[in-house]
Amino acid sequence: MRLMIIGRLNGHISLAGKIALKRGAKVTHCEDIDQAMGALLNGKSADLAMVDVKQKIGEFVKRLKDERIHMPIIACGIETDARAAVKAIELGAKEYLPLPPDPELIAAVIEAVTQEDSSMIADDPSMKPIISLADKIAPSEATILITGESGTGKEVMSRYIHNKSKRKDNPFIAINCAAIPENLLESELFGHEKGAFTGANGRRIGKFEEAHTGTILLDEVSEMHPLLQAKFLRAIQEKEITRVGGSGNIKVDVRILATSNRNLEESVRKGDFREDLYFRLNVVNIPLPPLRDRPSDIARLAQMFADKYAKANGVARKNISKAAITKLQNCTWRGNIRELENTMHRAILMSCEDEIEDGAIFIQSDGLSEEITPATKTDTPADQNMIGRTIADVERDMIINTLDHCLGNRTHAANILGISIRTLRNKLNQYKDEAA
Repeated sequence: MRLMIIGRLNGHISLAGKIALKRGAKVTHCEDIDQAMGALLNGKSADLAMVDVKQKIGEFVKRLKDERIHMPIIACGIETDARAAVKAIELGAKEYLPLPPDPELIAAVIEAVTQEDSSMIADDPSMKPIISLADKIAPSEATILITGESGTGKEVMSRYIHNKSKRKDNPFIAINCAAIPENLLESELFGHEKGAFTGANGRRIGKFEEAHTGTILLDEVSEMHPLLQAKFLRAIQEKEITRVGGSGNIKVDVRILATSNRNLEESVRKGDFREDLYFRLNVVNIPLPPLRDRPSDIARLAQMFADKYAKANGVARKNISKAAITKLQNCTWRGNIRELENTMHRAILMSCEDEIEDGAIFIQSDGLSEEITPATKTDTPADQNMIGRTIADVERDMIINTLDHCLGNRTHAANILGISIRTLRNKLNQYKDEAA
């Protein structure tokens, strides 16, 4: 894992770095957010940033967003100032880490990031030959195309292959071709020179250069515009790129993985995807089955997500009841593993029993009402703080706490709660009118 530490903390920052290094992290230290942004834009990418709470965290979050750099931020400080910690979270930090640093706490942070990136549950018989194929071709330099429905774990498989490859100690850089506007994707991939276009105020290193000696993942490559596909094909063939607005060729040594939730052969027939690029990418194809075809993996995946979100929300860990597992295994899972994850996040918040009961499992693809319906309550110690409160009050707290956990991301919060964006927006407007 690559860790960027930002700020001056009277020696504690160097100690935090040494602890992280001992735990296997690659550490970069920047004096302030300006130096950090300069490093990030020039190819010094990171998986996680630890930022001094005295730095301008809000400005840093905004600049990361403007540059489309996705990197979680952990605020840290040597003062026991609760208000500073709360403010840092409000400004966009994911967590607050007190200093002097606790080695076990730093280890837990690093483990959480790396485990989330690379954990793979694949015990179902349908996954055995796929994992065997991935293990066999991972050490090679072959370009790999990973296909499957949305939410089947294509990026997780990509990281699994990278971690099994000879490049595992070098960068793994992922870029979602569907999430970046068409006119910006070329700059994201290949970088740009200062003045190359309006808003290009300085040179920026692209993802190909950032991934040099490592692996680059082109997620949903089928969404790439045909005109850009030609430049991408050249980068694969010649192993060199040219920055937007630049004139010189830059050699890059990267292994290429690509994913698609579409039938690329059909896209080729329609003229939406270049045939020569398709054959370049499809040296080895790894097809991931939908979750409905992996029934024996559902229980383990569900428990993993329940444990993850119990810890994230500060609630007690719970096993999943047999009735709830049966309900999960009988679902068609149109959204696959991503839908299961959202379902279990909501279930751990809704559950009122010692085990996660089937009433806490709300599955959108079952066609149930979008309105939030709390699970049947029983008078257990975990629920006594709800006794005497109205359903409206409990619902409001659940919505606001979930939105808080998602750092204000309404789309993510709505998915977890099992409601539409419109329903969430209406609820928030109602709470605003009530001065909640």
